[in-house]
Amino acid sequence: MKSDAQKKIQQLREQLRRHDYLYYVLNAPEISDHQYDTLFSQLKELEKAHPQFITPDSPTQRVSETPMEGFTQIRHSVPMLSIDNTYSADELREFDARVRKGLETDKYDYVVEPKIDGLAVSLHYEKGKLTAAATRGDGRMGDDVTANIRTIRAIPLELLPAAPIPETLEVRGEVYMPKKAFAELNQQKIEADEPEFANPRNAAAGSLKLLDARVTATRNLSFFAYSIAGTAQPLALSHWDSLQTIKKLGLPVNPHISRAKNIEQVIDICTRWTDKKNKLDYAIDGMVIKVNNYAQQDTLGTTGRNPRWCIAYKFPAEQAETVVESIEVQVGKTGTLTPVANLKPVKLAGTTVKRATLHNFDMLAKLDVRCGDTVIIEKAGEIIPQVVEVKQKNRNLFDSKPFAIPKRCPACGGPVKKDDNGVFIRCVNDNCAAKLMERLFYFAGKGQMDIENLGPALIEQLVEKGLVKNYADIYKLTFSQIVQLERMGDKSAENVLDSIEKSKTQPLWRLVAAMGIRNVGGQSAQILADEFGSLDALMNADADRLETIDQIGPIVAKSICEYFHDKHNRKVIEELLAAGVKPAGPKQKTSDKLAGKTIVVTGTLKTFSRQQIEQAIKDHGGKSASSVSKKTAFVLAGENPGSKLDKAKELDIPVLDEEQFIKLIR
Repeated sequence: MKSDAQKKIQQLREQLRRHDYLYYVLNAPEISDHQYDTLFSQLKELEKAHPQFITPDSPTQRVSETPMEGFTQIRHSVPMLSIDNTYSADELREFDARVRKGLETDKYDYVVEPKIDGLAVSLHYEKGKLTAAATRGDGRMGDDVTANIRTIRAIPLELLPAAPIPETLEVRGEVYMPKKAFAELNQQKIEADEPEFANPRNAAAGSLKLLDARVTATRNLSFFAYSIAGTAQPLALSHWDSLQTIKKLGLPVNPHISRAKNIEQVIDICTRWTDKKNKLDYAIDGMVIKVNNYAQQDTLGTTGRNPRWCIAYKFPAEQAETVVESIEVQVGKTGTLTPVANLKPVKLAGTTVKRATLHNFDMLAKLDVRCGDTVIIEKAGEIIPQVVEVKQKNRNLFDSKPFAIPKRCPACGGPVKKDDNGVFIRCVNDNCAAKLMERLFYFAGKGQMDIENLGPALIEQLVEKGLVKNYADIYKLTFSQIVQLERMGDKSAENVLDSIEKSKTQPLWRLVAAMGIRNVGGQSAQILADEFGSLDALMNADADRLETIDQIGPIVAKSICEYFHDKHNRKVIEELLAAGVKPAGPKQKTSDKLAGKTIVVTGTLKTFSRQQIEQAIKDHGGKSASSVSKKTAFVLAGENPGSKLDKAKELDIPVLDEEQFIKLIR
């Protein structure tokens, strides 16, 4: 029997993992940074009080980001940890007290930096030349975005010899989009009748995720370096002096970084920037405070998730006051009922807001939001508008009534049920048309089966006319059925059928993602596809087998088993396959010539880019690593090899040149 504390810990972990997924994988956060930090603090305090319940997979024990899809991976030589957040002067003073206690002295100073609202990256230089660049990813592995990084003119491809250039140098910093470039990009989106980016951070992240570097080059991205992660020769004894050195080497450093003798000076700097931040040509969402001396940083060390010598002060979220004109309930693809406030239009953080999420009915009741209320709204993660406060003194008590929690689904009238140990109310009617439409929207979406010409308006018609009752029915549609629909001519109907036909051979992971299995997104779908290789093998896997897979925990395993053991779901899958859907399995290895071998690449190759060589190693059964160890089978050395070559010679590891490698895999 689980104790109350253990149950609460489990609930908090599930909430945090869900919000991590929304924020980092879907780029669709539902709560503000401050709300997330509050949940995290609650979990940390509970685990501190009950250490017997701490597990290695807890969000407090490891970095929680997930790498983006579509790129090969680079392992960081030093993990890219996240930074603890604080929101007040008192919390900054508490941080300072912890620093003083940890160092057992008050002889230290701070460096205070604007917290650029962009995308963290790591740049690798060997003998002064840029050899690789990676996103933060999950903190241990990041996406190889070297080709896109090279298009950013602020980043030197070769360091300046104004200071001694170390043999190897790993610099970390933030890629961002200036406000002017952001405005121009969104104007282009409007003119092309495409969705706008929500904010400069999303625009920068989206630009680095593009597979075509030529497009990235048009996005006018920029960069500020903010730290050194590793170097063959130490550059300085302090963070401040290191920044001055890398600036000399040609790397841009934010001009507004300053030093502070004590925490009161830090607080003064943060307060001044709260008012000045909008005058900059780039977005900042806070200030980063770091202990300056490297030896003192080492003394303070890190937790499993954050450095103890560093903290971020976050600016208060921008807010606006408006009126709730009505409250409606939306039905999601898994039947989740979500209350949404329709608002009197108001400007907030550069956009006009007409709707705001109320998250769930527990939150609705806690806030006591009612029709006609004057409310304060802010953007969760500067993206999703949400109600944070009700001005109850403005309420008309005669007309005001609490919003009634639905006892039936507002879309189909079917029964609803609250999740066990959860906060969500769901429609449990399998034939709910609203659920079906949301599932079909998701199934046909770009991140799933990518059925290009099957949009929401067409899906609504197909459902309303009873032509599509599940996603298998999409593949049974005929020309005569489609052409009779509104705004459908012969050519349009043919385009729809062509898109449907093209999607039949999408990769297996896309089909798994498209099924809408609870807790399974694109990243998990890729992991499952790589592990099992076929839909049949995945469908027949039990929970114990699923839990042996890295990043597939018991909650995800349970969701997968429940989905594939459902008779209705299995019947739909049978119909799907019978209709000609043949998902392509993971790319097969070209050979096993490198099977079981770990290979390290150093220097510049003539035939392969960094991505191509890593793919070639993988195609032949090998594994690419970023550092040389006794487990390394051989080192592949190109022109201008770095210190990895010296390490290989020291450990007596075989070294192959490019010609020898090509002969080996042939």
